[in-house]
Amino acid sequence: MTSIVRERQAPLRAQYKADPASAMVIDRAGSRDYDLQDPFHSSVCAQGATGALRSATHRGHGGPHDDATPGDVLCAALCCCFDLTIRMVANGMGLEIDTLDVRVEGDVDLRGSLGVSGVPVGFQAMRVRTTIGLRNGGQPEVTRLLRTAEACCVVGQTLRAGVGIEYTMEA
Repeated sequence: MTSIVRERQAPLRAQYKADPASAMVIDRAGSRDYDLQDPFHSSVCAQGATGALRSATHRGHGGPHDDATPGDVLCAALCCCFDLTIRMVANGMGLEIDTLDVRVEGDVDLRGSLGVSGVPVGFQAMRVRTTIGLRNGGQPEVTRLLRTAEACCVVGQTLRAGVGIEYTMEA
């Protein structure tokens, strides 16, 4: 099996080794005008996306929860990053995926974001559950694949390590 991932990444690896600054990128997303009088819905557009992503406030915050909540979107970001990382790592390792299902769950105590009881704001735990079958590998290959993908998953490693956030305001 020819690895399209290795083929495409080889010149990038060489470039980034020779010029580390060229490896730095900036991902972006921005809010879009929606109904600014609606406190329970939002619309954002991610860089490179063909359409906007609508979101809704969780029912536990008094919202309608009729679209994905920001917490759902965070789970989705981890899910799609891990799914794609598994696919790319498998290709690079010469493994053929027969079945793949990635599920992400996150636990949030909503009291925190409502300022109740001194509970911290944010996810307290997240779980990634993966079901995978390979055409050309057994449990040792699956284990190696998933450990490598976990180590290379940008969103997962960012959440695990934490990242500083700078807020600025323009009026």
